[in-house]
Amino acid sequence: MIPVRCFGSLLLVLIGMFANVLGAFIGVNIGTDVSNMPSASAVVSIIRDHQITHVRLYDADSHMLKALAGSGIEVTVGVTNEEVLGIGQSASVAAAWVNKNVASYVPATNITAIAVGSEVLSSVPHVAPVLVTAMNNLHKALVASDLNFHVKVSSPQSLDIIPKPFPPSTAAFNSSPNSTIYHLLQFLKNTNSYFMLNAYPYYGYTNGNGIFPLDYALFKPLPSVKQIVDPNTLFHYNSMFDAMVDATYYSMDALKFSRIPIVVTETGWPSQGGPNEPDATVENAGAFINNLIRRVSNNSGPPSRPNIPINTYIYELFNEDKRPGPVSEKNWGMISTNGTAVFPLSLSGSSQTTGNSTAVFCVAKDDASEDKLQDGLNWACGQGQANCSFIQSGQPCYLPNSIKNHASYAYNDYYQKMRSVGGTCDFDGTATITTNDPSYRSCIFTGSSNSSAGRGLFPSGAFGPVSPMGESPNLSMSKIQFVISAACLFVILL
Repeated sequence: MIPVRCFGSLLLVLIGMFANVLGAFIGVNIGTDVSNMPSASAVVSIIRDHQITHVRLYDADSHMLKALAGSGIEVTVGVTNEEVLGIGQSASVAAAWVNKNVASYVPATNITAIAVGSEVLSSVPHVAPVLVTAMNNLHKALVASDLNFHVKVSSPQSLDIIPKPFPPSTAAFNSSPNSTIYHLLQFLKNTNSYFMLNAYPYYGYTNGNGIFPLDYALFKPLPSVKQIVDPNTLFHYNSMFDAMVDATYYSMDALKFSRIPIVVTETGWPSQGGPNEPDATVENAGAFINNLIRRVSNNSGPPSRPNIPINTYIYELFNEDKRPGPVSEKNWGMISTNGTAVFPLSLSGSSQTTGNSTAVFCVAKDDASEDKLQDGLNWACGQGQANCSFIQSGQPCYLPNSIKNHASYAYNDYYQKMRSVGGTCDFDGTATITTNDPSYRSCIFTGSSNSSAGRGLFPSGAFGPVSPMGESPNLSMSKIQFVISAACLFVILL
């Protein structure tokens, strides 16, 4: 009989392997300042309908945590700013909080993180002196409940704690060596946790007095004369989002912390604004969210950390019409409370859409010459890096065996992958856009709602934030464990 220890170690190896290959995830924040807020069970139904795999709650609402039980959705629960002071002053209060809001729900509810406060260092500075103590108290309570390896503790911070985020290479926290941020980073390093960053290109653009172009904030390609370049590193930044993340990495570097991954806990774009908020539009919100999903889906990091994907939570699920402030504050949601999309949403980084939108495809023109189509087909399958395996002999899209049919498939595959970074549907005048899905029988064109690949609103999620070593912090293991597991696997296979 194989020892039980072998099964446990082997399971850790297998889970770790899957965690590493699944890549970055996109999650969603769920705010509740909504006048017609659906029931917790209805919210979970909406989340599951859109195949959302990660959610962040701003508190530890019992109704939501119960409704999420059995869903498998990874949940970040929140300690409110009002609770931080008491937890920071008393270990027993922290233990009671963990017992009530975490231990009593796991494992049925997949709670994987505690977000301690919201932008404490910039919004409630009088609480800052006890922030790290509160985090330590919560971590110790998790240790006592044997949950510290599954549930991470961190604290979302605003980019406001970095006075000059551009150029990223010279960014630094507004801090001293003995500051709260230094101790926070030390805690994250010691507990193998991650830095929670709230990064809003919307505010970076609107408060930038025209320094940066709108397309830069919306992940849209810039002409060569307007490229955003860090003069010290010569890194090119294709989006303000990447620059904000890199500014935070460089700020950690300045304090000698270089192995703490970043998770963006909030980012988004409002779909409506007041008279003084002309850039808060449905079109801009849709462009930002769709391009963000594509950006995160490519599993790469910012220029300084290209191998560390940027796990990200969109702000937010619903419009919070009860929030105070300008019109834009009430209109960050991307899903209506009835479950439909506020604006067309790109699914899993492709061009597949949901809501009231219509998918578009790039196909060969009926009157295009075969010579030009052949040239376009050769370019798409070669330099254009389209996936042309499905139009090879014996594959689903080979028949009908015509240049026009094969060109249509290759053109569309290129277009769906590259449109977000400036790819066009032209091919020397031989291609055109259509809203008619060209898929037929078992030949499914990229971006089709019939595709079995890439369904759902967001890319498949990793089990946890990816560390600089390519491991999930929640699932890291020692070399000894790995050797034991490998040995166990060998025994099983004998």
